[in-house]
Amino acid sequence: MIVKVNPEFGIELALAVPYAYHLHKEGKLEGVVTSKGMSPYYYFCDNVKEEFQSRTINNKLAGLETLPNDWIHGINSLEEPGVLDYNEWEVPNYSEHFKNDEYNFDRPTIFINNKLNLEHGETPYGFFDIETLNTLFIILNAKGYNVIYKRAAMDQKGFTIDENEINSIRAGIKDIQADVKGVGVITDYQLCDYHENVTWLDNIVKENYNESQLKVMANCEGFITVCGGNSILCSMFQKPTISYVHKGKELRRNYFGPDSYFQKLSNNNVFPAIDVIGHINTETYGHPVNNTGKNDFTGLFNIVEDKF
Repeated sequence: MIVKVNPEFGIELALAVPYAYHLHKEGKLEGVVTSKGMSPYYYFCDNVKEEFQSRTINNKLAGLETLPNDWIHGINSLEEPGVLDYNEWEVPNYSEHFKNDEYNFDRPTIFINNKLNLEHGETPYGFFDIETLNTLFIILNAKGYNVIYKRAAMDQKGFTIDENEINSIRAGIKDIQADVKGVGVITDYQLCDYHENVTWLDNIVKENYNESQLKVMANCEGFITVCGGNSILCSMFQKPTISYVHKGKELRRNYFGPDSYFQKLSNNNVFPAIDVIGHINTETYGHPVNNTGKNDFTGLFNIVEDKF
């Protein structure tokens, strides 16, 4: 059987990869046709063709209807949000496969996965700004951790982007930056240089970016991420993963329950930091509402202090 898809990155990880791995374990996987750069995620398949040069947020065009699960939010997303059909769904062990001696760290290491792009055409709130990153770096360093920081640029070599990211490029959304007192305007990448024991991922990865980042992640002790494709990827290493959730269907009650795909991917190691920003959410699903008009990362910091 051939698995052929080009949906959003996180959807492919959650729906297509576990199906392909199940077929592999059953001796039924003939090959995978996917997007540019995705071969390492299908390490278990010897016949991977990277034919797609772009992704699509149109699930029908993305080939999801050929999978046992064609909707990431669950087979009964209103009553059991995030719960999939797991009969033909098995998680590959990324931690075990990608564990290596290439990326050895002198202290336990936490991987922070960030992003910046339009959120279905709307102003982005689902990212860690400079002030938040600075606080996270300080907290983790004080606890004895190294930090690897990643935010993939939307035009980065080795990645295949979707319509949301294409529109972000057209809108000129590029850098996370701030005017820092005594320093001037710096980006999130530059912020790493102002902290001991913090490394921007791009400064250490080898030629194959995707394979290199998987190897780095396999050698880390835990993850801090914004919700979406980033959090799905982090979850697949089955280590403590703190996911910041500010909007969307992931806010539904019990979305991170024990039967959700997040917990199945992570072996029950995902801890959501919920921040329901009032003016961008029409449905709050019973959570406390943040009416400040901006992100509130207090809950995130508290979980980081507790879990790490």
